[in-house]
Amino acid sequence: MASLDEIRAKLLAQQTKADGGGQRTGGDNAMYPFWNTPEGGSSLLRFLPDGDPSNTFFWVERLVIKLPFQGVKGEHDREVLVQVPCMEMYGETCPVLAETRPWWKDESLQPLARKYWKKKSYLFQGFVVQSGFEEKEVPENKIRRFMINPSIFEIIKGSLMNPEMEDLPTDFIAGRDFKLVKTTKGGFANYSTSNWSFKTRALNDVELGAIDAHQLSDLKDFLPPKPNAEQLEAIKEMFQASVNDEAYDPARWGQFYKPAGGGSWNTNNSTGGTTSAPAARQDNSNAAADAMSRLQAARAPVAESAILAPAVETAPTAPTAAPSTGGSQSAADILRRIKEKQANSGQ
Repeated sequence: MASLDEIRAKLLAQQTKADGGGQRTGGDNAMYPFWNTPEGGSSLLRFLPDGDPSNTFFWVERLVIKLPFQGVKGEHDREVLVQVPCMEMYGETCPVLAETRPWWKDESLQPLARKYWKKKSYLFQGFVVQSGFEEKEVPENKIRRFMINPSIFEIIKGSLMNPEMEDLPTDFIAGRDFKLVKTTKGGFANYSTSNWSFKTRALNDVELGAIDAHQLSDLKDFLPPKPNAEQLEAIKEMFQASVNDEAYDPARWGQFYKPAGGGSWNTNNSTGGTTSAPAARQDNSNAAADAMSRLQAARAPVAESAILAPAVETAPTAPTAAPSTGGSQSAADILRRIKEKQANSGQ
């Protein structure tokens, strides 16, 4: 498990670099849908370390791209969205972003570039200490997964960089719970008043028992599978068709990626289909026992404070660009302009 200082150092390095330049749950109902919390409600979460000891952080980054289509060929003409993995999630060049990055330099193309820009979220694991709503089906394994959006993540990251936080919040003894508060702003869900508890809390016997019984998962195992060559070619074809305002063709792409609600990331198991839930790691087999020994020497946990400091929600992670002020254009016209620019630049 990385130390708080190591996390701070890596976050700072990432920030310095930035300044310079279908959720899968494995069928186990592990993903906690905190967005179902009613307005004014809150949920209390306790994040746990990643089971992968090579991961400095206690989360992994998830990058996807949403491709809109004008209906499904042979079925209907209602717009559908197909979500595909962004190759930057695996440290490789994404063909969609490589195509759209130059569009940001042209004000008239910026709305289209924004439509196809990567959508970022962060995958965590931990306990639901107190749910803000009644779940119909609670899984036996109390270690849940959380898909955290960028605005909530900025609150988490900002607190980690605060020198007044002396211990890692995922520590079994001196860690902290995270209170996720849901309000509304402009008609949309808002979590800007979420924050860490002021006081630390040691994991209880039930939580330690869950870690001992189920082990900590490798979070990367729950990211979308990396596309192989055939799937990557399908992503390129779908992107081109989407920009051309074409309908989604299930005969061409149905074995790889389907519209939202139409199947998993990849339905062809012979070409790298969905993976099963990750196996328990031997590295964590004694985690609960070690924590219990520490608990015997630690003070009794104190009640957590319900008074939380406010936080500011950050802007979306897409590149900063002013919205287009020109008239609307068809995607075909825009694509033609792009190709003309590419042809002229090659002369």
